[in-house]
Amino acid sequence: MARLTVNFFSTSLKRTVTINVILPVDKAFSYDGKDRVVKPYKTLYLLHGLLGDCNDWIENAPLRRLAEDHDLAVVCPSGENAFYFDSKLIPNADYGAFIGDELVKMTRKMFPLSHKREDTFIAGLSMGGYGAMRNGLKYHKTFSHIGCFSGALHIFETDRRSSLNADTIFGDMEKAAKTDLNPRVCFMRMSKAYKGNNQLYPKIYMSCGQDDDLLQASLSFRDFLLEQGADVTWHQSKGAHEWGVWREEIINLVNWLPLGKAEVGIGSGNVK
Repeated sequence: MARLTVNFFSTSLKRTVTINVILPVDKAFSYDGKDRVVKPYKTLYLLHGLLGDCNDWIENAPLRRLAEDHDLAVVCPSGENAFYFDSKLIPNADYGAFIGDELVKMTRKMFPLSHKREDTFIAGLSMGGYGAMRNGLKYHKTFSHIGCFSGALHIFETDRRSSLNADTIFGDMEKAAKTDLNPRVCFMRMSKAYKGNNQLYPKIYMSCGQDDDLLQASLSFRDFLLEQGADVTWHQSKGAHEWGVWREEIINLVNWLPLGKAEVGIGSGNVK
């Protein structure tokens, strides 16, 4: 299993950025060294939470095993604490364009990734859950499946904005709620673009721990999606806002994605 750390210049962020990529391109099935045919990989863009970076998922979850078992490429960018949208308050912080457009195009240039919408997925936890939902809906022509774990949807779903000092991040919250910073707005714009044909909407996996303070906001947004005819899979797990929950949920998500099972390659866990 190849794990790569990549640096490249981002035109959206006006600086060099770092991403981690897990790619099962080196999978071998015999010791004779014969090459196997590599098809373009289905790809999951996986976003970290507040205070994290591009190493969080790799260090805290079994991504390498999941990628190998399912022939899945995984791309982990860094989003700083910027909530993965294009900020008007912070210069050179167009994180929405970076995640939803530039990162996908750049990684497709670099690696043997599928260019098909049905093979391209986005997910994240907490801040990254908000980012995945917002960008998955905004860039609905790119992503076919969205995963949101313990998403920071309370920014627009409840009155708990003050706990995040949301005004300093999003600006005037009454105005922000009417723009595509609000995932509900993104959804309604997407629905209008597809003329209400819910068969074209991205499929959505949502989860939250039963003791998580963000549970009610997740349930509120889930109910909104269901009312609008979205295809939503919901899982409420034991636990709070913690990696014990998210390690379980990334496994659930990968099993939910349209991937299938891959042939097991040679490695320390499968010596032939």
